Amino acid sequence: MPAPELRTRDERRADTLARFERDVDCWVSSATPGGVPYLVPLSYLWDGEVFLLATVASSPTARNLVASGRTRLAFGATRDVVLVEGAVSRVVPDDATASAFAAATGFDPRDEPQEYAYLAVRPVTVQAWREVNELAGRTLMKNGRWL
Repeated sequence: MPAPELRTRDERRADTLARFERDVDCWVSSATPGGVPYLVPLSYLWDGEVFLLATVASSPTARNLVASGRTRLAFGATRDVVLVEGAVSRVVPDDATASAFAAATGFDPRDEPQEYAYLAVRPVTVQAWREVNELAGRTLMKNGRWL
């Protein structure tokens, strides 16, 4: 099967931003302070600048992300992938943001009996590629700035 046509950086960026708007879930990676990896799928809200995640406050994911302040998010299949390295901070969303999260994800942590942590992930590095022909130009954001 031939590789899809090579996209320009602008096309990749547009496709990536469309994926952030369209998708609801991503894979979230973290690690314990001792370096044990942990990977879970979580729903998110993308506001154009940060991803808002929510998970049980006592979960390994919440503990790891708050302790390290870093994560990597993965979107899509292996032949159309977007990877985001981001800086993480725990936030308390206002009612409008919490409602927007619930509307976007179909899940409202405010209705759950357990305490949930909301985590904001600010992208630092974004990479996107479909096939080997796009590996050379896969970095779209570096140091928090779109290239």
